[in-house]
Amino acid sequence: MSSLQDSIAKYIRYIAGVRRYSPRTVEIYRDALERFAAYAPGEVEEVMTANVVRGYEVWMMDEQGESPRTVNLHLSVISGFARFLLKQGVLKANPVKLLHRPKMAKRLPTVFRKEDMDRFLQETASDAGEDTLELITGSDKVSTEVWTRRRDRLIVRMLYDTGMRRAELISLDRSSVDHSRRTIRVKGKGGKMREIPITPSLSEEILLYLNATNRLGQAKGDALLVTSRGSRLYPMAVERIVKALTGEAGVTGKRSPHVLRHTIATELLGEGADLNSIKELLGHSSLAATQVYTHTSVEKLKGVYAKAHPRAKSK
Repeated sequence: MSSLQDSIAKYIRYIAGVRRYSPRTVEIYRDALERFAAYAPGEVEEVMTANVVRGYEVWMMDEQGESPRTVNLHLSVISGFARFLLKQGVLKANPVKLLHRPKMAKRLPTVFRKEDMDRFLQETASDAGEDTLELITGSDKVSTEVWTRRRDRLIVRMLYDTGMRRAELISLDRSSVDHSRRTIRVKGKGGKMREIPITPSLSEEILLYLNATNRLGQAKGDALLVTSRGSRLYPMAVERIVKALTGEAGVTGKRSPHVLRHTIATELLGEGADLNSIKELLGHSSLAATQVYTHTSVEKLKGVYAKAHPRAKSK
């Protein structure tokens, strides 16, 4: 027999030293397991049973009022702890595997308002125009600032127009864009290739950006989107650009590349595009991943219904 506290201490040392979990993750695991130990002190073999863990699950939900998401997090931590004990020969079965976990409500995708994006594109249109090309005369400060504004707007627009992932965007080469056919060839998850159609105006904006990059003197490699020094753009830079540029334009709510992906998918669905077409555009492996956008459309429909339906407006 070994005490639960001693076993928890060994497990925490294991995930911190051997598995090299981040300090924040280790803290979350420690807090969850110490809370379980406070609920059910004793020997580990007596406590780590399906009945005790089930009682803990019910206690958290009914007595502590915890959300299904929090309860599932704690159960996942306990399950990881149980797998460790199985390898140590302390347990013969994982008690969490025998439980029915609480169902979590699906989170609806966060999206930008269409009017916000329309305003953003209007307010930054001059950054992408042909007129400002004359201001780029080399790698001086003014030229770099003008080029940076052009590149940053293009990043936001490409994410919004195509729905591609951040990683897909930064992996694009100049040759990925076929301007004659107006398509972009994208390498998605699992190395799967797909073609995304682009509008004539986006094709023109990409060409103007390439012209500006040549003028800046940073057209050194194959990468389409680069830093001011010519190296391929990196993930956190895209994150910061989207957050900063959309913030300047007054776009409210959460701002990230993935929100732009959600936005175009939701807008396409609202305009009558079928789910299979949206699935192909986004590079989803199954239709189930795309169907989440139907929930957003239903929520919007509910709002319209509540405002317009004569019986919905009456008390």
